Amino acid sequence: MDRLAVSKSGFKILSGTANPALAEDVAHHLGTELCRVAVQRFADGEVFVRIDENIRGADVFIVQPTNPPAENLLEMLLLVDAARRASAARVTCVLPYYGYARQDRKDQPRVAIGAKLVANLIETSGADRLLGIDFHQHQLQGFFDIPVDHLYAAPVFVSHFRKKQLKDLVVVAPDVGSAKMARGFAKRLDASFAIIDKRRPKANVAEVVNVVGEVAGRDCIIPDDMIDTAGTVSEAARALKELGANDIYVCATHALLSGPAVERLSAAPIKEVVVTDTIACPPERRFPALTILSVGELVAKAIRFTHSDQSVSSLFD
Repeated sequence: MDRLAVSKSGFKILSGTANPALAEDVAHHLGTELCRVAVQRFADGEVFVRIDENIRGADVFIVQPTNPPAENLLEMLLLVDAARRASAARVTCVLPYYGYARQDRKDQPRVAIGAKLVANLIETSGADRLLGIDFHQHQLQGFFDIPVDHLYAAPVFVSHFRKKQLKDLVVVAPDVGSAKMARGFAKRLDASFAIIDKRRPKANVAEVVNVVGEVAGRDCIIPDDMIDTAGTVSEAARALKELGANDIYVCATHALLSGPAVERLSAAPIKEVVVTDTIACPPERRFPALTILSVGELVAKAIRFTHSDQSVSSLFD
């Protein structure tokens, strides 16, 4: 695909060590190269960053998901501080995955609101803008007092599933919180809609209670914003299969794939698990049914529009 027509002067793309492959893909689509950055560890484990190019007066974009380990977040904060002290004109944090997003409220006594704390850290480090993809909750945008552009990976998934030309399709929301996103998928794919009534007795444990909607004899897509331990989608797939569903597909923007996720997904009656590369997926977490789609072009377009002061929301018109 042709690279986006963007001037090589005036902006710089930086990357930490969390997902350099995605940052390289973004730079490729922008027709440029990544800014030279040194990210090292001292003997005691402290993180050290240094920007090895002149960025004075530049529009700087730092591509760095903040999934665990926490050093990914620290790297990003240090890069923002380094860019600010190097006299960058503007610093935009590009967070393909926003870590700690699930800690967005006090649902128990005496717990931290991690998502708000991370927002405070990003602002205090000196960031001028934030660009993210599929936040766990859209309300996270309200934690910031700087502009936030929220991208959606849905167009990437919709394009993938349209090529399959699935017939008599139903999109199944894995829980009430995913209902709005699932309806959007159903509308774009000209599919019907169903929802799973799920209970979560404790963290990372999901229990399917009921399925509302007709799934017997039909292909199903289960969309979600992330797959962590895969308990939700695995149980959802089994429940749909027991009700007579045909092929079952799962799609999720962020592939955390923690703990028993790979084992659960491999054992579940799922034909394909489709994720994006917002989080780097190491070889040991890959399995035959896994398909990884790139969001590099989507992020590159958003960076181009941001740099040229165009509307990012036009990407989804």
